[in-house]
Amino acid sequence: MIPAPVSPAPEAVRDTVAAALGERARSVTLQLGEVTAIVAARDYHEAARILRDTPGCQFEQLMDLCGVDYSEYGMGTWEGARFGVTSHLLSVSLNQRVRLRVFCPDDDLPVVDSVTDLWSAANWFEREAFDLFGIVFEGHSDLRRILTDYGFIGHPFRKDFPVSGHVEMRYDPEKKRVVYQPVTIEPREITPRIIREDKYGELQ
Repeated sequence: MIPAPVSPAPEAVRDTVAAALGERARSVTLQLGEVTAIVAARDYHEAARILRDTPGCQFEQLMDLCGVDYSEYGMGTWEGARFGVTSHLLSVSLNQRVRLRVFCPDDDLPVVDSVTDLWSAANWFEREAFDLFGIVFEGHSDLRRILTDYGFIGHPFRKDFPVSGHVEMRYDPEKKRVVYQPVTIEPREITPRIIREDKYGELQ
């Protein structure tokens, strides 16, 4: 049985990633034992390729990729771009991880490069981020919705999207098909009730 490689120290991973990315990295930080590299949108695809192919990095696997809406981040104190994409990469051969983050330069039309040509696992992850956040991945060969219905309007994980949605779907027995209509649920304020027995908490 071949033993798993010993994980390098987080500080060593940070330094290796920073050296590999060079000027392409806006920042490479270490917090809570996790390394995060932030790159500009124009450098995103090349930075991902470097992290995959450079000796000492060798992040062969894309474990996760997700969109983020920063519109209310930090209790409204966030002043950066609204939409970002965060990827978590794993090096099986070196037993190390890194988080790669990129921000979309245009809030109205968030676009970044696709990394499906580097990691095939990005296919579904990027479709999810497109579906739920409206982030467009340039170069993706099949960017379609994956969780919502084909006729769905909007992106439900955006923080300005109403909890009840804009439309609802039902089956119409007369038309013998599914139809869309405005949401009929009226929003209401729910106040939790706390009911306690008499002498609650007192010693018997």
